[in-house]
Amino acid sequence: METDRIILRPWFDNDAKALFKYASDPDVGPRAGWPPHKSEEESLEIIRTLFHNDTTWAIELKETGEAIGAIGYGPSCECQLPAREDEPLIGYWIAKPYWNQGICTEALRLMLNHIRQTTGIKSLISGHFIDNPASGRVMEKCGFVATGETCIDPEQYQGENRPIRVLRLELS
Repeated sequence: METDRIILRPWFDNDAKALFKYASDPDVGPRAGWPPHKSEEESLEIIRTLFHNDTTWAIELKETGEAIGAIGYGPSCECQLPAREDEPLIGYWIAKPYWNQGICTEALRLMLNHIRQTTGIKSLISGHFIDNPASGRVMEKCGFVATGETCIDPEQYQGENRPIRVLRLELS
């Protein structure tokens, strides 16, 4: 999947260096609910496990050929969002040097087109921490509608005292 600026493609082992470079930034992971990566080896392990599936992609910047973020969808996680039966959760993140350039919105639109063309999924759910409104703006630009707020277990996803705004997109 691609646009003029980006390609959504599988993650490769040789992306570990770029993943660590961007995912170790303390401003990136906690906004999305995960701790900063501590080593290139940890990033490689995440590529080989968490990112090793048919519905998670690297966001590659065509200009450099480098993976600068991730996007995907899958079974609703343990984050306690009020998902419907068989309603996947979407998620994404982008490296800090690429914030506020429309890349996440572009990647999400590309992934949503792929989902519409290749699946029978009826709706998607997502959420963002209230202290990360930029993520919510990306979802809203792509048609997601706010459905309320929820709180998660403070031990999960760097979530202590961080309510989540829940959004849903109806595809059918």
